[in-house]
Amino acid sequence: MTLRTILEFPDPRLRTRAQPVTRFDAGVERLIDDMLETLYDAPGIGLAATQVDVHQRLIVIDVSQAHNEPLVLINPQILVLEGETSTEEGCLSVPGIFDTVKRAARIRVRAQARDGTVFERECADLLAVCVQHEMDHLEGKLFVDHLSNLKRERIRKKLDKERKTRSRRRATAARSAL
Repeated sequence: MTLRTILEFPDPRLRTRAQPVTRFDAGVERLIDDMLETLYDAPGIGLAATQVDVHQRLIVIDVSQAHNEPLVLINPQILVLEGETSTEEGCLSVPGIFDTVKRAARIRVRAQARDGTVFERECADLLAVCVQHEMDHLEGKLFVDHLSNLKRERIRKKLDKERKTRSRRRATAARSAL
């Protein structure tokens, strides 16, 4: 297994719409395993293939406390949306940023498992929110798109500033090492 690099907002690759998975082979198995390792290392509760620059309709999720109940959704489709909830969301592609987003409180999703078999699952609470959040990624959408333009621009500027600061620190450390 390999840790994958998680793309960060405003990287334009995050805006790419994912294509359906058509082959359930060793490459997809490897991608799933890499994504789960990356998810647990981050640490997070959900990761879409788009976030690791693979533009296929594949999501891994684990909302369990012990991180031992992975859920793999390939080519997911939401069949039913019910109720409404407002929860604070964060995103591995928008590190350190959290804000309240409205989502359906309960959903029914149809997807394919690792081996391609089709299944349906009822999801509620955190799992329902996580599935909707990750499915947004497959459409090239981020949770910040649910926020006002002003908030989104502030977040972009904050993250740009943090990236520049990290870059300067690495350059300084590299010079010191010489």
